[in-house]
Amino acid sequence: MADTRRDRYRAETRREVKEHALRQLSDHGIEGLSINAIARAMGMSGPALYRYFASREELLSELIVDAYNDLADTMEGAAGDGLRAVAMAQWHWAHAEPHRYLLLFGTPVPGYEAPEEATQAARRSMAVLLRLLLDLHGPGNVARRRKTQLENEVEQAYWVPEEYRGKVGGGLLIRALSCWTRLHGVLSLEMNGQFGAMGFQPAHLYELELETLLSTEA
Repeated sequence: MADTRRDRYRAETRREVKEHALRQLSDHGIEGLSINAIARAMGMSGPALYRYFASREELLSELIVDAYNDLADTMEGAAGDGLRAVAMAQWHWAHAEPHRYLLLFGTPVPGYEAPEEATQAARRSMAVLLRLLLDLHGPGNVARRRKTQLENEVEQAYWVPEEYRGKVGGGLLIRALSCWTRLHGVLSLEMNGQFGAMGFQPAHLYELELETLLSTEA
């Protein structure tokens, strides 16, 4: 029973640490993420908090994995209604969680290397796009012609989910990559405030980009 209580206390403390970390991200960005500041807010010492997260990087990794999985859950929940629904679910998630979106798709943290768990979580979102595109186009047959250099590259890319590796052609992977790049391009510029003085609503540009993608995929 004592071990169970200890485990519950540890899990609750880790959850509280992550809540404080997310508030720091929301208020100050990634530069403001501080283990010592979290410890002070929780009435703990820095060394005591390191018993729950061995380093700032470990805490950062958990926040990234959580965010990727949350985004993937959101996209998977909309997948039954098609690509438009998935794209809009992504848009709404980014606007509801801008600090978490920028944690994933903002400026990379210097010197930080994401663990394999983060890579696996990131692949889930790409898998949603690939499933939808497979429904529209099938796996494709890349043996009919000489593959482009980009097709060769994406077929070996780390972001391709294991269930699709070697089973779909590079052309389909490029379609998925194009969808991902174009939609996140608009979202990332918006989340970083780059459209502020340009005199239009970024949501309208996102919708236009989405309509263009859908007309291409039809």
